[in-house]
Amino acid sequence: MDDTHLILLFLAIGLIAFLYSSVGHAGASGYIAVMTLWGIAPTVIRPTALALNILVASIGAFQFWRAGHFAWKLFWPFALLSIPTAYFGGHLQPSASILRILIGLVLIFSALRLIFRRNDPANLRTPSKPTAISVGAGLGFLSGLTGTGGGIFLTPLLLLCRWAHIRQAAAVSALFILVNSIAGLTGYFTAVHSIPSLGLVLAVAAIIGGTLGSHLGSRHFPVRTISLLLATVLIIAGAKLIFTS
Repeated sequence: MDDTHLILLFLAIGLIAFLYSSVGHAGASGYIAVMTLWGIAPTVIRPTALALNILVASIGAFQFWRAGHFAWKLFWPFALLSIPTAYFGGHLQPSASILRILIGLVLIFSALRLIFRRNDPANLRTPSKPTAISVGAGLGFLSGLTGTGGGIFLTPLLLLCRWAHIRQAAAVSALFILVNSIAGLTGYFTAVHSIPSLGLVLAVAAIIGGTLGSHLGSRHFPVRTISLLLATVLIIAGAKLIFTS
């Protein structure tokens, strides 16, 4: 990759971190989309996305907690088994073709979630502990396997099932993303014993974008237009992964 392409990638990662962190996510699906469009190998994309996720999710979790949106009672049942299953998913090394399809499906699912974002549910319900624990285990495994933190699945689920308001769901998802990204990257490292250096280059962009975005998003920031723009990028990249070799 020449210097021009690297600079453009750096700027794109910073923009994705800003946009995603403003709605309580760390941006893994966006990083995957951008790196896919830049032609980076899927085996490099997954650990790099997880590393950037850890940085941005750390910032986002702190910002949303400081703004008073975090609920520990809602968080811990989902996180309990998600951490070991994310480690296991990160340890697995699926073939490149399978990984492309998995990541592509994750991107398209994320795009659909962004398009059909719901408003705050009027009345909340409390999920049963067995339900939350089992759902968290499944999401943790998927997050480690695909290189995402699981927040793109947890947030819409919390809203669809009326388990949380939007900003509360964002706060819970931010920490969920953080712990699962750490577990997934640890699992990957134990299997491969190396982390692509690309993550170090892009870390500064992710930190700057994540800090600005989460600061605005944890208080008040319109997200509808941002969601539609992000969805467009995700659909293009997801289709590129699934339907091209």
